Amino acid sequence: MIDAHIHADTRPYEDFESMVISGVDTAISCAHDPLRMTSSEVVFDHFYRLMNNDIKRAAENGLKLYLALGIHPRSISSDYEKILKKLPQILKEDSVVALGEIGLERASNEEINIFKKQLKIAEDLKARVIVHTPRSNKKEVSLKTISIIQETINPGQVILDHVDFSLVDDVIEEEFMLGLTVQPEKMTPPEALKILEDYGSEKFLLNSDISSSPSDPLAVAKTVHLMKLKNFDEKEINQVSYENAANFFSI
Repeated sequence: MIDAHIHADTRPYEDFESMVISGVDTAISCAHDPLRMTSSEVVFDHFYRLMNNDIKRAAENGLKLYLALGIHPRSISSDYEKILKKLPQILKEDSVVALGEIGLERASNEEINIFKKQLKIAEDLKARVIVHTPRSNKKEVSLKTISIIQETINPGQVILDHVDFSLVDDVIEEEFMLGLTVQPEKMTPPEALKILEDYGSEKFLLNSDISSSPSDPLAVAKTVHLMKLKNFDEKEINQVSYENAANFFSI
């Protein structure tokens, strides 16, 4: 199984072991906002911790960890241009399979500007992108996010993440891959199954978004277990827990 979105730097060493024991052997760790990103140096330290420390911590427990790196909308430093300048080089690292997690949180002018610039980098490099959708004011901000994506980049390069019942009807016909985040206060395994029952498995991938917020490192495995109990077809289970993510990230 693949957990298509985690935040490895906020998780204890033992969580990686638990994930592997549950059947998750691969994960994508995204850049986020573990600290106040007061300067580009703090952001780069965050990136380098993921590249130089957390990949190693995961590997020691048998978990293959890949990275998505970028400027999260809650992690905008005053000198963010330095990060934008270095991103094309960072995205060429072997461990980095996508630009992310990027997007809009409040849809401020600054967020929109930085989001567009990062999407342009991804378009130029033909890189994959993981795009955040927020918890607050979700539909309005997400529709703005979608509009910017459609104006800037091939939607087939994008995972639109944290999709829920409020948003799924607006995106199911788009070219994006869609992330179902099974996490306390976001979505339960039964809720994820309801979406898969209603819309099919072809466009979705599961993730846990485990972070410093309430999280469950076994969220993907528990959802797969419930799918088996509810007699989902093996092909559907494989698509949302492995195949769609493996194909999207080419891993």
